[in-house]
Amino acid sequence: MIRAVIFDLDGTLTEFNLNIRACRIEVINLLTKQGLPRSLFSLKESAFDMLVKVKKYLRAKGVGKQEFVKFKKMVFSIVESFELEAARTTKMFAGIPETLQKLRTMKLKLALCTISGEKATGYLLRRFHLEQFFDAVITREAVLEVKPHPAHLEAVLNALRVRSQEAVVVGDSVRDVECASKLRVLAVGVATGISAIEELSCSGAHYLVSSANDVPILIQQLNRKK
Repeated sequence: MIRAVIFDLDGTLTEFNLNIRACRIEVINLLTKQGLPRSLFSLKESAFDMLVKVKKYLRAKGVGKQEFVKFKKMVFSIVESFELEAARTTKMFAGIPETLQKLRTMKLKLALCTISGEKATGYLLRRFHLEQFFDAVITREAVLEVKPHPAHLEAVLNALRVRSQEAVVVGDSVRDVECASKLRVLAVGVATGISAIEELSCSGAHYLVSSANDVPILIQQLNRKK
């Protein structure tokens, strides 16, 4: 029986509006100015992937954790500025409040699992009046590792007090699907964001839908099978 639906935010409930390339360029420039080799990074990687490389690089050099924490704060500061800029102009997909209300009427617990920061997430939830629908909101600050690391989703499951087999993850990226798969949570890929349908399917999505608005019907069908 499905008892909880865990949503991604950007690209799933709202448009993905972040200037990824500009953000990554600024992060790389920052890291190289701090003495890290430019060859270590690629514009094809997210800022979070870059931080993983930074951590490994510093560890190999015998540098302490405090130095990595310093880098992490600087990178997150850049990412946050781009997120807030995007949040001011992004649009919510049509029908999202009605969909969330429908899921609440179905007595389902709802949560957000997002790599976005608290400030941008909170701003979007207030701007679109969505905060009332969620039982838990787990941003990157709430966990040591963000998705696709399973620790991020595990924190959401614990906050909702549900087991992995009682939840579904709804997201627009391969990160969402991979994170769900690691904990054997049903993954629903939506064709409204960063990853193409083919990518979501190949990464292991159990179901593919055109938008988050299709989720209530899917949950009804899944629970009828139980």
